[in-house]
Amino acid sequence: MKLDTELALAMRLADAAGAAIRPHFRSGLGAERKTDASPVTIADRAAEEAIRRILKAEVPRDGIIGEEFGEDAASNNRTWVLDPIDGTVSFLGGRPIFGTLIALLVDGWPVLGVIDQPILGERWVGASGRATTFNGKEVRTRACPQLDQAMLATTGPQYFDDHQGEHFMALAAKTDHKRMMMGGDCYNYGLLASGHLDLICEAGLKLHDWAALVPIVEGAGGTMCDWNGEPLHQGSGDHVLAIGDPARLEDVIEAMACHH
Repeated sequence: MKLDTELALAMRLADAAGAAIRPHFRSGLGAERKTDASPVTIADRAAEEAIRRILKAEVPRDGIIGEEFGEDAASNNRTWVLDPIDGTVSFLGGRPIFGTLIALLVDGWPVLGVIDQPILGERWVGASGRATTFNGKEVRTRACPQLDQAMLATTGPQYFDDHQGEHFMALAAKTDHKRMMMGGDCYNYGLLASGHLDLICEAGLKLHDWAALVPIVEGAGGTMCDWNGEPLHQGSGDHVLAIGDPARLEDVIEAMACHH
């Protein structure tokens, strides 16, 4: 693959999505409920449609997996994974901490990722073998000497079932839980890549929720994995960790298992 070409395409995809989203922000837009009860708006659909139009015109052999319009199979080993508005609840609430997620998978592994926040004009970009950038400047995760110093974030406790919640709370108890953050969706991962958070723990995620985040976190010096510490690929499950300082990986895995 020609990484510079793919990155340029991903930037245009993010620009197109942002242009579709911005007119609807804080407009009093209503939402529908999908089969899983999560909200969806015309802005979600318009943004994904804008991205798909470009992909189908320019890379028609590539596959597409999108949150709103499903999967178009690839005729090669490349698939674009799209979440037009990750954080629709924040979008509906007027909070500019949602983001458009764009990922490219090659043979099922994330090699390119974009988090675009179209209201604040903030964009994180990661790609295999390259340093992650925030608005064009390289960023790095921060060191975390001990787990009890870690600032932990998650989208919300409502996304954990009882068993998952036990694991999460076992981890939270070992961190600096007085500074724990709730809410943020993909925006948290950008903050972690930029060195403002140390640890994110989620459950119930789908491929479109995390595929773009892997190159961004790892290109900034962090690591992403499942709750067993295994690398994330297209066949991974829905339990996701992002760790700014990879030296804390074993501590995190041990903490999450400690209540057994």
